[in-house]
Amino acid sequence: MSSRVLEGIKVLDLSRQFPGPYCTMILADFGADVLRIEDRRFISDLSAQAVMRNKRHITLNLKTDRGKQVFFRLLEKADVVVEGFRPGATERMGIGYNDLAKVKPDIIYCSLSGYGQTGPYKDMVGHDLNYISTAGILAICGEPGRRPVIPPVQIADIGGGLNAAIGILLALFHRERTGEGQYVDISLTDAALGFMTLGLMHYGDTGTIPLKGRMPLTGLFPFYNVYECADNKYFTLGAVEPRFWQAFCKAIGHEEFLGDQFAMGERGEIVDRQIRKIFKAKTRDQWFEELKNIDVCIGKVLEIDEVIADPQVRDRQMVVEIPMPTGKKQHIQGIVAKLSKTPGDVRTRPASFGEHTTELLRELGMSEEDIKDCFTKGIC
Repeated sequence: MSSRVLEGIKVLDLSRQFPGPYCTMILADFGADVLRIEDRRFISDLSAQAVMRNKRHITLNLKTDRGKQVFFRLLEKADVVVEGFRPGATERMGIGYNDLAKVKPDIIYCSLSGYGQTGPYKDMVGHDLNYISTAGILAICGEPGRRPVIPPVQIADIGGGLNAAIGILLALFHRERTGEGQYVDISLTDAALGFMTLGLMHYGDTGTIPLKGRMPLTGLFPFYNVYECADNKYFTLGAVEPRFWQAFCKAIGHEEFLGDQFAMGERGEIVDRQIRKIFKAKTRDQWFEELKNIDVCIGKVLEIDEVIADPQVRDRQMVVEIPMPTGKKQHIQGIVAKLSKTPGDVRTRPASFGEHTTELLRELGMSEEDIKDCFTKGIC
């Protein structure tokens, strides 16, 4: 028996943007057979990305009758379909949830879109920046009095991919119990709004709008901030709980700050200046060695090359190297969820565009002549 918990689950991934492949990467890491289906006329750049690991890739033109015939043959053994078109597009193509459920009632069908399948924005195009701005995240990114700072990671995209994976797993669990398939509607804007727990609580509790740099965990207070060190590198302090703040004040020899955790105004500025001066007296790594064994909540601000070399990251195998066809090795993220009985693993490099088309058509029982004809006519 395989240790991969999703062994035997077949997933058809029709999504073109990052959230869908990120979702199916998680499923593939734990054993699902993910077939990524793309039209050769619309080559994406995702094939070379880490999110294509552990998958197979087939090219297929779903706007042709023969292409749809091949798709429905693949569907016969599929458990999950993931798509990322605009609402209504798959219905117009004849491959929407209702179309598939007629021939395979237990199919789990997940749609990822910018704003979801309902609502006045559902037909609008967008990207991560648009979704996090609509969800209220962008408005609180940055410093007071300055324009919002664009986060360097895709919050809505990754959040959407994670929620899609969770939704699919929940649907699989339900099907295991009842035999029923179902439709999973994932909005990237909804996913972004899911990160706004503290902002929503702040507004509900105080009736005031959260502002950039004016919330407890945005650098408003010295206990939760970023500090420059002697080597011009940066250090983080996250002493939220009073006992951590007290331990920090004692560690730096300034017990007079014990009652100043939430100091504001002139006193807050005095404490902030003093702590910044203290951190500038030593290098980042010196501070880490001095404080790492004290219950304070600290961390080094690492550049990506330092992340790869960090002993904690290496111990957890959170960055792995895989060989590429060019002979070079590519760094990709490891498996986040560490399961003791059914662990995930990185088995194959990211699939190249159309790499497994012939292989998959052969698995459907198609003759070499039919396969060649599909390529000649632009079906694959």
